[in-house]
Amino acid sequence: MRRLSTLAFSAATLVFGVSAVAAANRPKQDAAPVYGVTLPEGYRDWKLISVAHEAGKNNDIRAILGNDIAVKAYRENIRPFPDGAVIVRLAWQYQSSPRNDSVFPAPQSFVAGPPTNVQVSVKDSKRYAASNGWGYGQFENGVADQNVALTQSCYACHVKLDAIDKQADLVFTGYSK
Repeated sequence: MRRLSTLAFSAATLVFGVSAVAAANRPKQDAAPVYGVTLPEGYRDWKLISVAHEAGKNNDIRAILGNDIAVKAYRENIRPFPDGAVIVRLAWQYQSSPRNDSVFPAPQSFVAGPPTNVQVSVKDSKRYAASNGWGYGQFENGVADQNVALTQSCYACHVKLDAIDKQADLVFTGYSK
């Protein structure tokens, strides 16, 4: 019996070890390139920071959420954001609602349509020192977009804000009270 237990333990250890090596060598599709940012677990339950409508090419409606560290920094106006702050921007197509408009006296209702993407900004001043402390990622249907140029464009866009508002710490969204 003891020999059987030892054999079973050895087999399980071998299987686990092979699985771990295979997983380590597999490319991380759940992480965005460049920064290695992943979708934070439970982010849909985070607190609302603000909402926005982006017109033009995107024409989307957005909800910006933050983890507890980010929300505390927003509420207490702490800048730069402390390490560990995570801001998530969810976007949906911005579209009119014929159903809602049928109730109102004039067309006036706009709602979130199909989702477009989720963008994540993570503050870690050591890990992301080259990008002023922020790491970025974009996700579609829960999968990290592996386009390196797209991911690099996040910082390239956010750093432009620094030229006009150094107090923003590269974050476009203000806290809506």
